[in-house]
Amino acid sequence: MAKDKTQYVCSECGGTSPKWLGKCPSCGAWNTLVEQAPAAAGVPAQNRFGNTFAALGGASELAVLAEIEATDVARTATGLEELDRVLGGGIVPGGVTLIGGDPGIGKSTLLLQAADALQNAGQIALYVTGEESGAQVALRAHRLGLERSQVQLMAEIQLEKILATLDTHRPAIAVIDSIQTVYSDQLTSAPGSVAQVRECAAHLTRFAKASGTAVVLVGHVTKEGALAGPRVLEHMVDTVLYFEGDTHSSFRLVRAIKNRFGAVNEIGVFAMTERGLRGVANPSAIFLSQHAQPVPGSVVLVTLEGTRPMLVEIQALVDDGGPSPRRLSVGLERDRLAMLLAVLHRHAGVASMDQDVFVNAVGGVRITEPAADLAVMLAISSSLRGKALPKGFVAFGEVGLAGEVRPAPRGQERLREAAKLGFSVALVPKANAPKKPIEGLTIHAIDRVDEAMAVVRQLD
Repeated sequence: MAKDKTQYVCSECGGTSPKWLGKCPSCGAWNTLVEQAPAAAGVPAQNRFGNTFAALGGASELAVLAEIEATDVARTATGLEELDRVLGGGIVPGGVTLIGGDPGIGKSTLLLQAADALQNAGQIALYVTGEESGAQVALRAHRLGLERSQVQLMAEIQLEKILATLDTHRPAIAVIDSIQTVYSDQLTSAPGSVAQVRECAAHLTRFAKASGTAVVLVGHVTKEGALAGPRVLEHMVDTVLYFEGDTHSSFRLVRAIKNRFGAVNEIGVFAMTERGLRGVANPSAIFLSQHAQPVPGSVVLVTLEGTRPMLVEIQALVDDGGPSPRRLSVGLERDRLAMLLAVLHRHAGVASMDQDVFVNAVGGVRITEPAADLAVMLAISSSLRGKALPKGFVAFGEVGLAGEVRPAPRGQERLREAAKLGFSVALVPKANAPKKPIEGLTIHAIDRVDEAMAVVRQLD
């Protein structure tokens, strides 16, 4: 039987072509043809996509959902508390984790530290490096103080050799650094191509599920900050982590975008030191500026990142603008800023049509939840009036187009976190006001934006 030739399949319509084309001949979409591995030898052509499936392996047994016993997922702590928090408590046997981030942000450093901690705890850890030599990884280990590490190291990029090694040694965790460098002999395309990345990730995922080895894939990111390669890669894995932070700053954030075994949008905060990454016990201290006295345009927001309440300083600067006033936000949504300025004018009588408005979330944190609305509006009003809010003031709440202030989720936890860190005055939606007073915290509950502005004027 003649060997099947490589085909190219359209990711949009599923149409095939014997050679790569820029445009799909079936649906006309551009740049959607990806290479597909040849069909397995011995499988009749009519059975690959036809109506007869018996030759492909037979039917599987069915189970009734109500009769399946639900059990808790076993976890193994990595020894890095902040990483365990993001993962949902630790690594899961057979789980596949994808971690992406900018070059030099600290992905390899973090995973090498985690692998060493697991090895010291009696778990076999294998580190597969495709971008560096063994000597380069050893040099990094020396810088991190891990010169006596017993982590197993393998410098290889061929998928078949990696899978054979994993099957022989069966480690508890295997780190593949990175998935873009791995290639399979079954495909003719270059390493890093869409077909290679997808096929290699699929094989590694199947091995993880069958063997119980936890696999961590390191992924490259594009200029826009998204994971490079096909989006299907994120759907294959169980957990997707993003490494965030400015390379000029010593602080790093690891954010969970997807987690089948834990909470999403959970974050871990790390500080880069000479001995590698260290977890930050009180991340709120990073995002709060240390002002000797309160300054105009500064408001502390109690935001929620996953299950963790954090205090972040929101700064606003309102200045005389030209014919086309600018609206710029860093760490906050620009479109939402324009909406809040309109609400502030319509329902609170605070006009800024001819002013430049700049808003910044201190520390490089990104805030996406609408509970930041009230703090942003108060910071803009404070800067415009040139009057600072009282010391120890915090606020949170979502603002609607009708001028109402809506409650934020888990408001009680936010208030307790603020009180624990020494804040004494809080402006919150009425629905978030606690039934029992919180010691040391004076709470002002409001329903509308104009009420919030009236309370702030009373506090001046």
